[in-house]
Amino acid sequence: MKFLRRKQQFYAASPRSKNVSEWLAALSQNNEDFIKKVLQTPFGNLTFWYYNSLIDHERLNVDICKPLKSQPWKTAGDVERAVYVDNTEVTSDITVANDKLLSGFAACQLPDNKNEVLFINAPADVQREVSVPETEFSVIGPQESFVEKLETNIFLVRKRLPIEDLRIRKIGVGTLSKTETAILYIDGIADDENVQTVEQRIKEVQFDEVLGTNALAQMIQDHSMTVFPQFVNTERPDRVAASLAEGKVIFMTNGSPEAIVTPSTLVEFFTSLEDYYLPWYIASFVRVLRLFSFVFSVFATPVYVAVLTYHYELIPKDLLATIIASRSNIPFPPVLEALFLEFTIELLREAGARLPTKVGQTIGIVGGIVIGQASVEAGLTSNILLIVVALAALASFTAPVYQMGNTVRVIRFPFIIFAALFGAVGIALTLAFFLAHLIRLESIGRPYLSPFYPLRLADWKDTFVRLPYSTFTKRPTQMRPESKKRMSMAKADKEKDIDE
Repeated sequence: MKFLRRKQQFYAASPRSKNVSEWLAALSQNNEDFIKKVLQTPFGNLTFWYYNSLIDHERLNVDICKPLKSQPWKTAGDVERAVYVDNTEVTSDITVANDKLLSGFAACQLPDNKNEVLFINAPADVQREVSVPETEFSVIGPQESFVEKLETNIFLVRKRLPIEDLRIRKIGVGTLSKTETAILYIDGIADDENVQTVEQRIKEVQFDEVLGTNALAQMIQDHSMTVFPQFVNTERPDRVAASLAEGKVIFMTNGSPEAIVTPSTLVEFFTSLEDYYLPWYIASFVRVLRLFSFVFSVFATPVYVAVLTYHYELIPKDLLATIIASRSNIPFPPVLEALFLEFTIELLREAGARLPTKVGQTIGIVGGIVIGQASVEAGLTSNILLIVVALAALASFTAPVYQMGNTVRVIRFPFIIFAALFGAVGIALTLAFFLAHLIRLESIGRPYLSPFYPLRLADWKDTFVRLPYSTFTKRPTQMRPESKKRMSMAKADKEKDIDE
């Protein structure tokens, strides 16, 4: 409440300033980061006001102050022509002046002119270099990822799509942070309704601090009470370019090295960009393996608990003796045994992620071996369940999108609990609940289970398997693109022979 009162007092005090000059002088009284600099020149004195942390001081001294000492000036127009900076603006509006200062502009006040101030662009450019992707690494393909600067990220996309139809709309989000957000789409391909939906939802965000792209995605998603991610987030410019070509809408924020792809479907969370760099039959095999890993990671431990608790008759006779021997000294029921190991795996995974890289790898490997072997020798868990849980955890890492990997970690526990309560019937009931939940989900108003529900057979060529590029003659119908055609069917079927 005290902060709100201070904020209200600030905005209430601003209109009482007679002009921009008085406002700048009042702003520097209680803020040591706001600098007042008087530049003495043979033609008169100029007063500069700027935020010390937002200004490139070398640019201020070399491109602005140095030419003003040698070239004559009398008016603001003379100053604009003298400096080596293109982006300048003269204003008397306090609101505009405040936005300019916070964007890295320096305010230049001429003598005997208190009504107008010239703003010269000189922002500090602090960013890291474009590096290798961390969460979406691929052996084949470009090794570039987004950085925290929005303009650099847009450049990486435009480099791959050098077309005039690539549209970019920028919006400031957050009442305090004013986070610059860019919406990208291709005019003539992307559906106008999708573009308007994304833009409207972003504009309606009234939260004070927008931390980044993923936080903004949670604020505009259709369903907040779900563990399934509704947008694909990516740090790869080539994936953004491919999504734009399909008719999707992308948004990214300044200060976040990721982009959000909308609308998204469930099957996209199991597709990797490397699938499109590999031959189609190898990519299809890897994709099927990935889907099988997801199913195995979710159902392996619940099936073990259900079989050992209720369905002994399903165990083969040759395997029954091994299971009895491994569980002969276990004092706990299968569900407690499974939950103990699952929580142990999650603890090791979280500790490995939070510790430094080298230490985290050591903790994950050594800790898993030591704790697993010790729990078996102590009679707390069986060695068969240890293998099952370890394989299920390993299978969960095959998800190409990090958010879906987290979803697999969470939904495994309801299956285990209901398997312990009702056996195979509990697994079936939990599966039915999740399927009904997935049918209800939407991504900016588009079906989440498309192309399976509603059924669109034409889009199945890039779901469980990836067919050759010659079959991708049309864009996915679930995106509702304005231009559906990607290439001519006749050209796709034409033999690539050399005429003799």
